[in-house]
Amino acid sequence: MSATPLRVGLIGYGLAGSVFHAPLIATTEGLTLDTVVTSNPERQKQARTEHPDVRVAATPDELLARADDLDLVVIASPNKTHVPLATAALKAGLPVVVDKPIAGTAAEARELAALAEERSLLLSVFQNRRWDNDFLTLRRLLAEGELGDVWRFESRFERWRPQTKGGWRESGDPTEIGGLLYDLGSHVVDQALVLFGPVTQVYAEAVVRRTGAETDDDTFIALTHANGVRSHLYASATTAQLGPRFRVLGSKAGYVKYGLDPQEAALREGRRPDTTADWGAEPESLWGRVGSGESPLTGGGRAEPTLPGDYPAYYAAVAGALLDGGPNPVTALEAASALDVLEAAARSARDAVVVKL
Repeated sequence: MSATPLRVGLIGYGLAGSVFHAPLIATTEGLTLDTVVTSNPERQKQARTEHPDVRVAATPDELLARADDLDLVVIASPNKTHVPLATAALKAGLPVVVDKPIAGTAAEARELAALAEERSLLLSVFQNRRWDNDFLTLRRLLAEGELGDVWRFESRFERWRPQTKGGWRESGDPTEIGGLLYDLGSHVVDQALVLFGPVTQVYAEAVVRRTGAETDDDTFIALTHANGVRSHLYASATTAQLGPRFRVLGSKAGYVKYGLDPQEAALREGRRPDTTADWGAEPESLWGRVGSGESPLTGGGRAEPTLPGDYPAYYAAVAGALLDGGPNPVTALEAASALDVLEAAARSARDAVVVKL
């Protein structure tokens, strides 16, 4: 890699920007966090405290006016701003990383992909859950044939948040692109497509459970993949008893894993990948189990060591793509395929129908 790191402008310093993107950018070889964009005075102060050498801009226009001084723009602002900001950054001649979902529709995602290709610029989507510890472990099990032919994939991203928090993520305004279908659903659908490929039909339920909630907070998506695998995906803020994160059933064995990858919690606590020796690792007590014929909760099967999670791998790949011509870790066209599924799920839930793709 070049001795001079790439200068990164980060738009947005809420949860996504401050907890995920800024720490990962700042600790990636070949990248340096040059500028943070936020109009919120408290977040401006937070950015300067957490990253003393960073510049702060109040608006994206202020950042893009300095396009010649930057090498990459990362968009971690509210969902409804993703398309216009990515378009502006690409037209300014800058490679772009966009937090998921890249857009509200698959058509918009494909338009952005076409613009990036036209200008020979990188456009990548931050799907960090591809580097969760359990997902990496499952991919290894599948590659090694430990489960045989997979018949059913169950994936749950469940929380217990009986009170609403408000804000754009829980807004009923469709222009905000809020709700769990497009939030956590973007993760579980992306993982299912990475593991088992294209989808031929979609059935979904998107329910508003909590008092005062304006958009879906209890969502289920059933996918039929072209290869015959059935994926059952759950995203909920209303789950009083959490189920397994993964339950994967195959012709030889199954894999059951409870608990969330520890990296988000570590980042929230202020820990950083470059100063944490066991980054992404979890204790043996949280390992999943592989076996057949008996519940893992009663000792069935064997404990399967969980590979360490590796969020830093995403930005390392982005740096490699820009500096060394390596592959884009998550393309906009991959994100568009996931949005095809999410749009079908929204229609299925609204009209109570199975949607064929």
